[in-house]
Formats: sequence, C-alpha cells, structure tokens
Amino acid sequence: MTLALTFLAPSRFWLLLGVAALAAIYVFLQQRRQAYTVRFTNLDLLRSVAPRSPGWRRHVPAVVMLMALTALVVAVARPARVEKVPRERATVIMAIDTSLSMMAEDVPPNRLVAAQEAAVEFLDTIPDQMNVGLVSFNGTGTILVPPTTDRLRVRNAIEGLELDERTAIGEAIFASLQAIRQAPIAEGDESNESVPATIVLMSDGKTTVGRPDSVGADAAREAGVPVNTIAFGTDHGVIILPSEPAPVPVDVDREALQAVADATGGKAFSAESEGELSEVYRNIGSSIGYEEEFREVALWFVGLGMVFLFLSSALSLLWFSRLP
Repeated sequence: MTLALTFLAPSRFWLLLGVAALAAIYVFLQQRRQAYTVRFTNLDLLRSVAPRSPGWRRHVPAVVMLMALTALVVAVARPARVEKVPRERATVIMAIDTSLSMMAEDVPPNRLVAAQEAAVEFLDTIPDQMNVGLVSFNGTGTILVPPTTDRLRVRNAIEGLELDERTAIGEAIFASLQAIRQAPIAEGDESNESVPATIVLMSDGKTTVGRPDSVGADAAREAGVPVNTIAFGTDHGVIILPSEPAPVPVDVDREALQAVADATGGKAFSAESEGELSEVYRNIGSSIGYEEEFREVALWFVGLGMVFLFLSSALSLLWFSRLP
C-alpha cells in the first residue's frame, strides 16, 4: 500500500481558478478597505471611537475557508491511491523437487528440510482465499494436494515429502497444469478458464527423465499459466549413494530453470540458503497473492474540507460574533 496519490479526473482542477479568484478578490477588498481608512483625516478621533482592530485574526477565517474550498476541489478531482488487495479466486501450485539430490547438505541440515521449512512459511504469505495445491516430482510428477484453501492439509503434505530417484521438471509442469484444472469452481462459473493461476516450481537439479522442459513450458504458455522457477542449492553440493564409490556432485541447472520461466512469462529466482529461499517465496507470494487496484480517497478530502469549514465558522463566531 502506498500513500502516493493519482487523480482520476485531473481536468477538474480548473476549479482551483475559482478559489484563486476568490483569494485575489479578498486581497483586493482588504487593500481597498485599508486605503479608504487612511483617507479618514482625523486619526485621533478614529482611534477613540473605533474598537480595537482585530489585526491578523480577521484574515484567519477567510484563509481557512479558502483551504476548505481547495480540499473540496481536490475531492472533486477524484484522488486515488494504489492498494494491494488479495486475489480471492487465484490458484497457485507449489511444485517441489523430491529427487535424491535434495539430500545434499550444502544447505543445512539438507536441501529437503530447508525447502520444506521455507515452503511452509510461503503458505503464510498468500491470502487465505487463494487455492493452493502441491505437486512433488522426482522421476514423475505427482499431485499430492489438489488446489484447496485448507492450509493444514498442504502443510502436512509438505512435511511428509519423500525422496526418490531422477528429476522430471517437464512432468512436474504437466502435473501442475492438471492440478489447476481441479481447482474448485465458484458458484455461477461453468469452467475454470478465467481463474488466474500460477506455478511456483523449485528444483535443485536438471531434467533426467520424462518429457523435456520445453514441452512442459509450451503447454503452460498455451494455458496462460506462468511458471516461476526457483533454482535451489549451491555449486558444491554432493550426495552419497551406496552404489557409487565417491560422492556424487549435484549441481543446480539455473539456465534450464531460467528458460522455463522466460518461456512462460514467469520469473526466475535463485537461492543458496534457507533464508534466501524464504525471501524468494515471500517475494513471489507478494506478487501472485495480491493485485494492485486504484481505490478512491475523495472522502478524505471531503472530510478535510468540512473540518476547515467548521473551523472557519467557529473562529469567526468566536472572534467576530458572525459567520464568515
């Protein structure tokens, strides 16, 4: 939310010319009154019969009245500010890599645990009204939780993720698109075609099985679903496999994930620690969970104008026993 204002009807500011004209007339009349007073030749007599001059106080009600008129003109120009409002019917699918490379301990205690904790935190960054689904992928993509507003169900599924061999990013995208089609249909809607949806795909490796990333990206683009990718892990991650005599390097393919994001209109992120991953999730949650709308705040200025009007009237009554 921001305090910066824009005006939906700025052409109405021409009414300020009327306020300026009133101010000019007031100044002119005050100068004319002063000139007339000076022409009174017997100043001693004038001081004896005239009450004490109110001095600067006589101008205050007029100035406050002009401020009130200015505030009302601003209100007529329809001031508005940009506010972030929750997306009520959007769907986000979290696709989390559960390949064996997630055992790497370059992100303590290991990549999987760090990813689980950050993913759970992500649930708190998006509006309660949004549908959230969970897909895990290793050698294939599996829908663990179809889109739902039940955060506890998603949380439990995240905490229960299990690892397996291979990585299939393309299959993860297809499973995520299938999950989106399972999103609840709002009353009065015949389909989910108009429901905004996003995929947030986190991986620490590269595709080794299944349909290529580019095929999945093409399907997402045709469906109008952006894929935001997160490359998670460092360049010195390794895992120990019983079948291998030496530690196996598990590098992150950032370029491949960047290509998926670019092809689908999403954004690509990179994280090398749990803290960085949590920050990435927060940024994504802020961008996909909320949308910016113009909200008119004309009533602010109407109220301000009324305050000035009452103040002007009160001061005039207090000091001069009359309304301005």
